[in-house]
Amino acid sequence: MNIFVPKAIFLTKGVGNHREELHSFELALRDAGIEKCNLVQVSSILPPGCKVISRAKGLAQLRPGAITYCVMSRCFSNEPRRLLAASIGCAIPADKRAYGYISEHHAFGQTEKQAGEYAEDLAAAMLASTLGIDFNIDESWDEKKEIFKISGKIVSTRNITQSSIVKQNGYTTVLAAAVFVF
Repeated sequence: MNIFVPKAIFLTKGVGNHREELHSFELALRDAGIEKCNLVQVSSILPPGCKVISRAKGLAQLRPGAITYCVMSRCFSNEPRRLLAASIGCAIPADKRAYGYISEHHAFGQTEKQAGEYAEDLAAAMLASTLGIDFNIDESWDEKKEIFKISGKIVSTRNITQSSIVKQNGYTTVLAAAVFVF
């Protein structure tokens, strides 16, 4: 039986502006470096043992036209001066044999910092729920170490977030993605 499980993942983000919505999305994909792939959006599981690699290392492994799996957050608008944000959060358990979570979040009116923290919190809460743990974000965050302590388990989190203000003419698209590498 051939099991199709990614070995690595990388995070990327982009922004695009154009009078056409689809073209603004294409420009955001170019900014993120993933425009050459046939993207397939998947749900939110970070496989056990999946390594987080750098954007540069991940992009180097992509091939034009390849079916490429990702978790993507995307937000767009043509309303001038509107603040957009797209974010991906990851919760990575210390036990490399356990799976983690990837969350996607997009919002209007949130700063990059607000959207990024929300996405991280969401991923940690989803991981806690699979472990059967009642998770209170306000009691679980250790800012000094930037880790979550979930019922005695250490969980690292991270996010990648793109925000932008919509330009006067046309569409602005922001996106963030966690891209799987096999």
